[in-house]
Amino acid sequence: MTTPSAPPVPVDQVEAAYAHARAMDAPLADKLRYVADAVRAMDAGFADQVDRFVARLAAVSAGQSAPGCGEKLPGFMLPDSTGRLVSLDALLCDGPVAVVFVRGHWCPYCRLNVADLVSTAATAHPIQLVVIAGETQAYTAAMADEVGATFPILSDLGHGYALSLNLAIWVDDAMACLIEQAGWDVPAYQGQPGWLMPIPSVFVLDRDGMIIERHVDADYRQRFALEPKLPELKARLGLV
Repeated sequence: MTTPSAPPVPVDQVEAAYAHARAMDAPLADKLRYVADAVRAMDAGFADQVDRFVARLAAVSAGQSAPGCGEKLPGFMLPDSTGRLVSLDALLCDGPVAVVFVRGHWCPYCRLNVADLVSTAATAHPIQLVVIAGETQAYTAAMADEVGATFPILSDLGHGYALSLNLAIWVDDAMACLIEQAGWDVPAYQGQPGWLMPIPSVFVLDRDGMIIERHVDADYRQRFALEPKLPELKARLGLV
């Protein structure tokens, strides 16, 4: 890996920013922005490297060839944090589903995202929530425990499902080196060598598995806030 030009931000400082953001009485976008701004204040070089990484992904439209609105999301059968296999077909038998891809428990933006889903789950009903991460069950369980998730967080080991949807990206050596030196051992969390990650994404499906709403953004600092969209989504699904 290429040695970064500046020392990366340490995990403990990022975790402190995450804890502050999570305690904020604010919309998800404001919490995410707080962490991004804190990282930039800690180390502008690290933040600039992230900007360049995201710009490269945007330049090649990373993730934009994933299934879109009006298409059917391919099925999956993946283990939850307890080892129970969960299939998309089984979920759809109980109603509409929002499928959310996150990078992993180590990512503060992902934990803020999943914590926001926890606070939204009751209001979202009967839309079911399911989160997919490319991590081993020990780490999906850690994320579920930390945020109090009552919906399944599934392990997509090897990123097979994300790859099938054109949502997996390769993290280049410079960015991987920064992440690793900051203290996040992503290959260990994923249970395999290499630096693949899913693009954070949301697919809202009707009972037939058709996508009625999609959010795919290679800038992992930007996330889809489900709660403000619920009235519109429920109307489109015939739930109101």
